[in-house]
Amino acid sequence: MPKPAWEVRMKKLLEDYDEFMQVIREPMPKSIRVNTNKISVEELKPRLEKKGWKLSQPFPEKEIMIIENLKPGELGKSYEHLLGYYYIQEISSMMSILALNPKPGELMLDLCASPGSKTTQASAMMKNQGTIIANDKDIPRIAILNANLERTGCSNVIVTRHDGVQLCMKLKEAGMKFDKILLDVPCSGEGNIRSNNKTWLMWNPKAIQKLARQQRILASAAIDLLKEDGELVYSTCTHSPEENEANVNYLAKTFNLKVEKINLPIKCREGISEWGREEFNNDIKNCCRIYPQDNNTEGFFLAKLKRK
Repeated sequence: MPKPAWEVRMKKLLEDYDEFMQVIREPMPKSIRVNTNKISVEELKPRLEKKGWKLSQPFPEKEIMIIENLKPGELGKSYEHLLGYYYIQEISSMMSILALNPKPGELMLDLCASPGSKTTQASAMMKNQGTIIANDKDIPRIAILNANLERTGCSNVIVTRHDGVQLCMKLKEAGMKFDKILLDVPCSGEGNIRSNNKTWLMWNPKAIQKLARQQRILASAAIDLLKEDGELVYSTCTHSPEENEANVNYLAKTFNLKVEKINLPIKCREGISEWGREEFNNDIKNCCRIYPQDNNTEGFFLAKLKRK
């Protein structure tokens, strides 16, 4: 059950709080992303349909598929999954890379990369051309990242193990500048309640404040690595404004960045204009809030920042 303080916060954010609560108690659809580094959508679809799986492709990006009629555990045990022909990925998680739109030949930094869902998606969009530096700081997480990169055939990725801020400092000293940066930062995880009810038990307002400070420090270090006209996507899987709009507002003001309008294939609600005693700049409305009741997904937040 949700904690009273969490309920109060969510009711401030949502007029349709009751609908939100109803949806997060329902099972979530299973979704995959076809790994076009290894196989085309047209080749994979009939192979999966032969298994008796019911597939739908509700978005312009045909590599995104929703799958029904599955047996327990079948999605992760299939031959096609073991070969890296698809990646099991929640739909809202795919939106960060669609917003960032990395292109073949570009240089990209994924600062908090494990387990690799977004890294492998970026590699596929780049057609394995260009370079992605994918970083994480823990050996177990690096092991998972490497396994997923190998399975999906991502040959344009360099894996590093560093504290994120320290890595940014080293890259800055080396004079490196990136076309695209993904900051999918560690967060309080409120958006994952639908798939992990333990999030309610772990939720703590003090932890949110601590995470928000850490996120701000990490993002500030990364921004120095953006090329002129370079783009950075900041994303979280939480609804917390302290970790979302408040941080984006700080970054935009401090580093003279433009918060760009995002066009995505799912419904986005605008970023909020104020929280507590803090009012945000007008362009914070260009941030994207993804809610389960709008898209039958998990919850997510993202903002696209461009160096002016």
